[in-house]
Amino acid sequence: MLGEWNPISDEVAHQKQFSGHYRKMQNLHLFLFAWLVLLLHCSSGRKALDCQPNANTITVDKSGHGNFTSVQSAIDSIPEGNPQWIIIQISPGKYSEKVTISVKKPCIFLAGAGRELTSIEWGDHEVTSTSASFTSNPDNIIAKGITFKNTFNLPMGLDKINWKGEKIIWRQAVSARIKGDKCAFHDCAFLGIQDTLWDEKGRHYFSECYIEGAIDFIFGKNCMISVNIGRYDSGLRGSITAQKKEWPQLSSGFVFKDCEINGNGKAYLGRAWGPYSTVVYYNSIMSDVIVPEGWDAWNYVHHEANFTYVESKNKGQGADTSKRVPWVKKLGADQIRKFLDMSYIDGDGWLAKTPYKFY
Repeated sequence: MLGEWNPISDEVAHQKQFSGHYRKMQNLHLFLFAWLVLLLHCSSGRKALDCQPNANTITVDKSGHGNFTSVQSAIDSIPEGNPQWIIIQISPGKYSEKVTISVKKPCIFLAGAGRELTSIEWGDHEVTSTSASFTSNPDNIIAKGITFKNTFNLPMGLDKINWKGEKIIWRQAVSARIKGDKCAFHDCAFLGIQDTLWDEKGRHYFSECYIEGAIDFIFGKNCMISVNIGRYDSGLRGSITAQKKEWPQLSSGFVFKDCEINGNGKAYLGRAWGPYSTVVYYNSIMSDVIVPEGWDAWNYVHHEANFTYVESKNKGQGADTSKRVPWVKKLGADQIRKFLDMSYIDGDGWLAKTPYKFY
């Protein structure tokens, strides 16, 4: 995710780890991921340029009353290297299309009519890295009022049968993959079962969002995290986060602040996808969906002293830390403050320069 991380080799390793679970659990007991994000900081060391103000607006309407009838065609109309904010106003409707924003097209604001009214849906699944219904590659991408959904594993159930009478196995089917720096989402939803939201690299801010899945979520301010693994098998345990941090000097980490965590089934707050995995939950409400141990070292047993897993001022049945793993960090107020301050993700004030005022 940072530094020398090779997303291709990591992708292969991730798939190999999952294939092991398939074998051990006879194709049914999958670790699934659902996630929600507040302050996701995965800095690559470079600084994205700011977009110029004076945004222009183009419209998308399925009925033909806008400039375009599909989201992708509107994106395709924007010239490469565009330096100014361009607003794509998307009318209500289900847009059944796979949407990709090229790395050469920054400064786009996707403005839907609300996450209950505007959705982008697709059902790809063959390769995790290309399965996302929505893929955002460039810096400076904003979205508001949109649901991003991967339909492959849905409708939900362990007993799906295809037309040949063969049992359909869950696959990694990403709803959204976010790769650029300075990206933000407000009032958006991310729906799936396995690997719902791939927040790959860069500084990303999510507010008042909803993210649903079964294993490996993320985090968000005033956001709702919904665990759905209990709908499939009450004996399985999900995981809200799988944060990857490979070296101690990196500044990556997930921060959940003022969130609500509920759902169906049981899940860990996180499991380590790196030897220095960093996740903070602060002032959030946790239902009994959280397992008492709270955290899982996963493939990094004996690295527990290097993890930064922090819980502070949370409430609810799931916030009881009396049975947590012993290696949860106990940080002082000053140490926690560095994660909670907006400078953790907004140190250069990039959020205030977007067309939408997030705070």
